[in-house]
Amino acid sequence: MIIEPMEEYRLSRRQVLVLGGVALATTAIFGLTPFNAKASPKEARAKLAELAKGAELQKGRINITLPKLTQDGSRTRIKFAVDSPMTEQDYVKSVHILAERNTVPNVGTYHFTPLSGKAEITTRIRIVKSQTIIVAAEMSDGSIYYAKARCNVARGAGGCG
Repeated sequence: MIIEPMEEYRLSRRQVLVLGGVALATTAIFGLTPFNAKASPKEARAKLAELAKGAELQKGRINITLPKLTQDGSRTRIKFAVDSPMTEQDYVKSVHILAERNTVPNVGTYHFTPLSGKAEITTRIRIVKSQTIIVAAEMSDGSIYYAKARCNVARGAGGCG
């Protein structure tokens, strides 16, 4: 197999400027710039109502551990535990974490079975700015429990904005 040498190709200054302009326009058109925070507490409540599917929301059974103040919202530690015997008759089916002021309210969803043993998760989430975090637990009998906790971000925008 014979490989022929490639010809040297140079771009003119004008061609470089045109390519740069095209790249900038493409970025602007297709939204590759960072998202602004668009969610609101109203949207988070709507998402919570959607998850409930008409069931009555009840307070209790959930313990949230969230710092009252964090220096950096891009990696905020959160822990939740749902009080449940985790038996075949009474267990936690899923837990949803909602943030009132992130780009989208739904931060994460975790699914459980009676074999999980306990409904408890420790993780890190990104929050855009000081806000209330809602944790909702869907139980095997269809009931929905929820709890709220507030976290203040010290340095303005966190990891989502």
